[in-house]
Amino acid sequence: MARGFESKSVEAQQAEASEQKQSPRSRLTPEQAARQRQVEGLHLSKQRVLQQLARASDVRHRQMLERALADLDRKIQEAK
Repeated sequence: MARGFESKSVEAQQAEASEQKQSPRSRLTPEQAARQRQVEGLHLSKQRVLQQLARASDVRHRQMLERALADLDRKIQEAK
């Protein structure tokens, strides 16, 4: 009996997966995909700068990181 239940579960999972493949997704144009990758890269860079800023102790290094953070924020706003 457990075996039959298991096969039903697998069957349901396969049916759900095929439905998801058939459902229409919004396709991005190459330009939109490039912009999305660019924004994601900027967010990752911002995250790295924030981590470095949290560990930085030298005043000049902190200032440089703060300028980099401001620049990344500006670029993110421009890309949106």
